[in-house]
Amino acid sequence: MTTKTRMPVAANVDEYIKRCPSEVQRILQKLRRTIKTTAPKAEEVISYAIPGYKYHGMLIFFAAFKNHISVYPAPRSNDTFKKELSAYKGGKGTIQFPLEDPVPLDLVVRIIKFRMKENEEKAAAKK
Repeated sequence: MTTKTRMPVAANVDEYIKRCPSEVQRILQKLRRTIKTTAPKAEEVISYAIPGYKYHGMLIFFAAFKNHISVYPAPRSNDTFKKELSAYKGGKGTIQFPLEDPVPLDLVVRIIKFRMKENEEKAAAKK
């Protein structure tokens, strides 16, 4: 959970999640399972002090805040997602899911698959 007072960076995703309030932990565990199921070959890491997943480069991050869960990067400029993501707060590359609403895991799955394809194409172009 991000606060104004910095705690030491979590050593792993389990530790990151355990630092959050129990109701937030449940949300993060669902999000984590969704990511791991959708991208089973992705490597779980702590990067920028938050949970992240690598698959041919960085795939997706999530972070807990006081009132929301953020997911990065968000394909806000992609026509496929533009309208749907406009319903959520967030910056150019983030989505903020309010804690009082269920996280739309089907949307997260589609974003992960989109990002996997992007990363695979970038990796193939480098070869």
